[in-house]
Amino acid sequence: MTLDIALRHERADFVLDAAFGAPPGLTALFGRSGSGKTTVVNAVSGLLTPDAGRIAAEDRVLLDTARGIDLPPHRRRLGYIFQEGRLFPHLTVRQNLRYGAWFAPKNAPREDPDKVVALLGIGHLLDRRPGGLSGGEKQRVAIGRALLSAPRLILADEPLAALDEARKAEILPYFERLRDEVSVPILYVSHSASEVARLATTVVALDAGRVIRQGPAAEVLSDPTVLPAGAREAGAVLSARVTAHHADGLTELDAGGQPLFLPRIAQAPGQTVRVRIAAHDVILSRGRPEGLSALNVLQGTVRDLRPGHGPGTLVSIATAAGPLLARVTRRSAQALDLEPGTPVHAVVKTVSVAPADIGTATQAG
Repeated sequence: MTLDIALRHERADFVLDAAFGAPPGLTALFGRSGSGKTTVVNAVSGLLTPDAGRIAAEDRVLLDTARGIDLPPHRRRLGYIFQEGRLFPHLTVRQNLRYGAWFAPKNAPREDPDKVVALLGIGHLLDRRPGGLSGGEKQRVAIGRALLSAPRLILADEPLAALDEARKAEILPYFERLRDEVSVPILYVSHSASEVARLATTVVALDAGRVIRQGPAAEVLSDPTVLPAGAREAGAVLSARVTAHHADGLTELDAGGQPLFLPRIAQAPGQTVRVRIAAHDVILSRGRPEGLSALNVLQGTVRDLRPGHGPGTLVSIATAAGPLLARVTRRSAQALDLEPGTPVHAVVKTVSVAPADIGTATQAG
C-alpha cells in the first residue's frame, strides 16, 4: 500500500507546504526540530486539520479539504507509536496487546497475535504489568499493540527519543524486523541521521516546511544539501556484504569490491548490511596512504564540495560501495586541491563505526 500526501498549513511563524508519496516499507520523515515532521504526522493521524490538503492510503481517502472529507482519527485505522509506550498501567501486557484489537473492524485483515509476540520477543512479558517493564520492553509492547489494531498504516513519532543508548540498541532490530516482515507501511519521524540510515527504505527530508529531497536512504543522506556542513550527524550509508569473521574479533565486508573491516557483527557471511559512516570519521588522501593503523581505505572520486559557515567543508565522494561523505577543513580541501572529479582515498578507522550504525539491508534501502 502507498500513502500520498499533499499538505499546506500556515501558522504565525511557520508554513508547511509539502507533497510526497510513501511507498511500502519504512518511510522516514527526517529533518531538524521545527522542519514540519510532527505537523505532517498530526495531519495524517487526524489530530490536525490543515488549511488545505489531501491524504490517501491507496484508494482510501483520509483527507480531502477540497471535497470536504476529513475522517476522524478513530476511522483512519492507524497504529500510533509515541515517544513513550503509553501503556495502560492497570492492564497486563497481554491485555494491552488485545486493547487495539478490540477496536479493529471485524472484517479487517489482522496480524497473527502469536506471530507478533514472537516477532517482538515479548512472550515472557505477557502476564506482567507495564510498571515492571524497562523502557525498551514498553516500546516493544506498544509496537505490538499498534500492529494488532489491524492498521492500514503505522505512525511512529520519534519512538526512540525517550530511550537511552542501550535501550535504543535493543529496539532498533525490532523496527528492522517490522520493516522487513510486516506488510503495513510505516511513517517514521526522526531527526537522528543514525536511526534513519539504519531503518529507512525511503527518506523524505524536510526543511522549513518543505520537502528538499526524497529517495532511498543511501542517496538522500549522502546529499551534502540535506545536512549543513557543520552538522555532527552528517554521514553516508554504504551497502556491503559480510565475507568473513576473523579470529582477532573483526568482521570483513565486501564494499563494492573493496574490503571493509569492522568490529565483529552478528550477521552471517553472505548477508548484506547497511553501514553508516559519519563524515567526521573520514580522512582524505590524494594518494593511497601507507604506514597507517587504519585498516579501511576506500578508493573514490570527489563528486561535490559544500563549504560551511565556519572552517569546515563537506566533501561528497563516489565509491564502488556507494556515496561517502567526509568533513574536512577548508584549508585541507585547498591543500589537497579537491574539486569534482579528483581521485581520492577515504580512510576510515575500524573502531569508529558504532554497532548502532550497522543494520540489516533491504532491497529498496
